[in-house]
Amino acid sequence: MRLSTKGRFAVTAMIDLALNQRTGPVPLSAIAQRQQISLSYLEQMFSKLRQDGVVESTRGPGGGYTLGHRGESVTVADIIIAIEGTAASAGVAEGAENQIANRDMTQALWDALSSRLVDYMQSITLRSLVAEQIAKGVAVQPRKPTRQGVFRKAKFEAVRTTAPNSIFALGNSLLVKS
Repeated sequence: MRLSTKGRFAVTAMIDLALNQRTGPVPLSAIAQRQQISLSYLEQMFSKLRQDGVVESTRGPGGGYTLGHRGESVTVADIIIAIEGTAASAGVAEGAENQIANRDMTQALWDALSSRLVDYMQSITLRSLVAEQIAKGVAVQPRKPTRQGVFRKAKFEAVRTTAPNSIFALGNSLLVKS
């Protein structure tokens, strides 16, 4: 299993999502703003998370992401595997047969370490990470309801005057009155 910044950002974004989804779907723009992560980067990550069923998306006004059908039983391993891919697919390259035949003598050590790492990450649930954040005092900001689409307030139109808008129009208006 590979650990990278992408995986770290994905776990951070998922914690943010779990903390803020009580009021409805959470837009990625809100997560990007709170966590200082690029919106396009989040879109790429959440596309993969959605394909793996970790999150569900809602389109339209007031749309965003919520936790998937597994809810808060999602583990850190689920998030990392959805973002990075499985350990088997991460290391496949051309000439893999030769690499397998000429394995390093320490390969068993690295395989065991990777296995323990996956086991450890599977023991950490998103629910426990959210509980830790709440215990630390992270405050969840209530979201303002979005007023888009049907619920959008009417825009005020500018007052139209009948006054002339140029010196030529002023001259013409004075000629007409005479």
